[in-house]
Amino acid sequence: MKSTAHAVGHLLWAAWPPLLTVLVICVIWGLCHYVFEIPAYLVPTPLAVGQTAWESREPLALGGLRTALTALAGFGVAAIGGVILGAMMGTSRMLTRGLYPITTLLQTVPLVAIAPLLVVWFGYGPPSAIAAAAIAAIFPVIANTVDGLRSVDPGLSELFSQLRAKPGQRWRLLALPSSLPGIITGLRIAAGLAVIGTLIGEFVGGYSGENASLGMIILSAMRQSRTDLVFAAVGFAAVVGFALFGVVNAAGWLLLHTWHPSAQGGGSLAAWK
Repeated sequence: MKSTAHAVGHLLWAAWPPLLTVLVICVIWGLCHYVFEIPAYLVPTPLAVGQTAWESREPLALGGLRTALTALAGFGVAAIGGVILGAMMGTSRMLTRGLYPITTLLQTVPLVAIAPLLVVWFGYGPPSAIAAAAIAAIFPVIANTVDGLRSVDPGLSELFSQLRAKPGQRWRLLALPSSLPGIITGLRIAAGLAVIGTLIGEFVGGYSGENASLGMIILSAMRQSRTDLVFAAVGFAAVVGFALFGVVNAAGWLLLHTWHPSAQGGGSLAAWK
């Protein structure tokens, strides 16, 4: 009972600063709206957005669930593919010179420019949105995996050589633990990018109507000049991104808190405990 109460108290203690920040932003937002007499079709009031979110809670919740599942699938593809490619490049400089410039294109070419091609290749609906999410999210996973594998302590590497460790043992006992903090960092960045990529994919190839995802709800609301509904849908999308980020952050803390400083003391991971 005490442990449960302690966990709830710890969660509330961690949650109140961002909640307070959101409250302050909403107050400033509302004051600016009335002081400067901003038209509602440009920027609605926080109360109008909240009212619209409540009235449209069912389509927004269902659309948010569809977007969340699509983003999760794209994130999974990016995580698995990024770690595999990063591991390959981190163990071979020849592969790094051959593949790294190509993977950089995934970060430099605007996703909006290639999103129509994804619809041609994968069709309308979730498949093209999953592909867009994976493309948006994979590069930070690759880059941080490569950097993590190259940050192995030279002294420990020499020790493993002297002990004649097999390649599998070096990977499992040295390379993977050394690169894990970098991989977690890449996954945390990828979590937010996956949601952005999903929304872009939905803008281009999503379904409207009863099966509409958040991206299509936003587009439909824009065509109808429903700025309040746009803000509400964006808020739901932000919740999806925050939830995915929180899951990755919690998983990272579970993997690292017993031995790595980033999850102890005031590290970035520890700050979200």
